[in-house]
Amino acid sequence: MKLTLHTQPEVPLEVEVLNSTQLADKTVEEVAALTVFHGNREQLLGDFFTVEGKVKDNQLELEGDLSRVKLIGLGMSEGTLKITGSVGAHLGAEMTGGEIVVSGDAGDWVGREMSGGRITIKGNAGHMVGSAVRGASMGIQGGEIIIYGNAKNELGNGMRRGLIAVGGNTGDFTGVNMKAGTIIVLGQLGQRSGAGMVRGTILSTNHAQLLPTFTYNTTYKPTFLKNILFYLRKLGLPIEDAHINGDYQRWSGDSIELNKGEVLLFVDD
Repeated sequence: MKLTLHTQPEVPLEVEVLNSTQLADKTVEEVAALTVFHGNREQLLGDFFTVEGKVKDNQLELEGDLSRVKLIGLGMSEGTLKITGSVGAHLGAEMTGGEIVVSGDAGDWVGREMSGGRITIKGNAGHMVGSAVRGASMGIQGGEIIIYGNAKNELGNGMRRGLIAVGGNTGDFTGVNMKAGTIIVLGQLGQRSGAGMVRGTILSTNHAQLLPTFTYNTTYKPTFLKNILFYLRKLGLPIEDAHINGDYQRWSGDSIELNKGEVLLFVDD
């Protein structure tokens, strides 16, 4: 099934129904008649999207400038969602399985509190990728978020499990309050990365200025990362042989917590 945006919403459009799980077995007419929220007003999905075909093999396609369209893929548990164009906030929120691929940019809160599946952003992403909502302590608890471009502040806030990989730079507070899991940044880390982290790994292929509550331990070759880096290179991220086989500085922190987290910084000879 393919949905193409024909009318640009004037205010954010909330489309909690847009995932392959919820649209399976529905006709074109039934999908077009689903309720969405345009601001605080109820409207029909068909008021904004042209709907064509049926959901086959749990695959759904979206097309258009969806930068004002929120909650795409909410609670998705299986299937594939392919999006041509940029998307709004809360993409793949609370996702438990399946795959979302965005050929464009994504707004804030990509994959918030997800626990399974994979989200791939082939452009840039906003703030709070894989993070907890305000007032909650637990962010992404499983699954993968792969971003080819840059991401903004507080990526992986409260992260508990899973993998977040960024091909470009990240903003401030990367991995803030991180509980566990792995964050890999191939560009520059923003300021105060790892602040309040309890456990987990943050890796950067560039030098970074860390907080004074992190302590240098050693320089070594983290062999456990090889499989992850090979995997990310297979997905298309620019992983060089030197990143796979090279040396990394290991810094432990945050000492205001358990001091069992680590930041690995690539040593460029």
